[in-house]
Amino acid sequence: MTKSEKGPKNNKTSGRKKFQGSPVKKTKSSKRKIPDERKYLREDSKSDHNKDYIRLNKYIASTGLCSRREADEYIKTGLITVNDKLTTELGTKIKTADVVKYEGKRLAWQKKVYILLNKPKDCITTVDDPYAKKTVMDFVKNACKERIYPVGRLDRNTTGILLLTNDGDLAKELTHPKFNKLKIYHIFLNKALKLYDLERIAKGLTLEDGFIKADSISYVVANDKKQVGIEIHSGRNRIIRRIFEHLGYRIIKLDRVYFAGLTKKGLPRGKWRHLDNKEISMLKMGVYK
Repeated sequence: MTKSEKGPKNNKTSGRKKFQGSPVKKTKSSKRKIPDERKYLREDSKSDHNKDYIRLNKYIASTGLCSRREADEYIKTGLITVNDKLTTELGTKIKTADVVKYEGKRLAWQKKVYILLNKPKDCITTVDDPYAKKTVMDFVKNACKERIYPVGRLDRNTTGILLLTNDGDLAKELTHPKFNKLKIYHIFLNKALKLYDLERIAKGLTLEDGFIKADSISYVVANDKKQVGIEIHSGRNRIIRRIFEHLGYRIIKLDRVYFAGLTKKGLPRGKWRHLDNKEISMLKMGVYK
């Protein structure tokens, strides 16, 4: 796809790729709120004693078990104990040395790990599946000691970039429908895509689960109408395959080349790498929509 992609204007480091063709107009995202610096000044003024404590939900999220919001649900429903005592009160603060257990199993504090995998074909996006020949975890088993898990899903035959982490809060934000993140796919079809159908996808279609339209769609190569590039924010299940199946096309190959600011550039199929500090910061700040 190198012939038809180019980076965004005035941003050489983002790695975002753009396909040829007239993109669909995108709605402007709302301005990010500027943090209140006074909040942090107040926190810094607290006693050293308070600095030894951490909110229980934050501690749980830091173990890689789940996000903070999900941790609150576990606390409320009585699944969490602290020093073998049931704790159901939200907002509880604990010491990092306290023994926290989820359903009787101790949760260990972990450093945050962020790994990008170029997922190959014919493997399942799951942490564990006794019936699967291979899962994505088989490709990153030596990447770190921490317990990491995939952010979102790519089906068995879809290839491309997949993020794995133990940062529950970030994983929740990247996959929650409220924060729909941009994905770009390179698609190979069983037959040439008619211009009429390309325009229908750009304007929007109604599928069995509702209306859907691409942010942008175009042919990747001018003389090969079987190759299509599509930009989309929706994270609905198998949405790309269902769009084309609805119009009578079959996808031969589906490759995700971009997700929330991350690309597979320089990363061979089946290989992984750690995100650098800049990439991690941009993900957390939500720079890429």
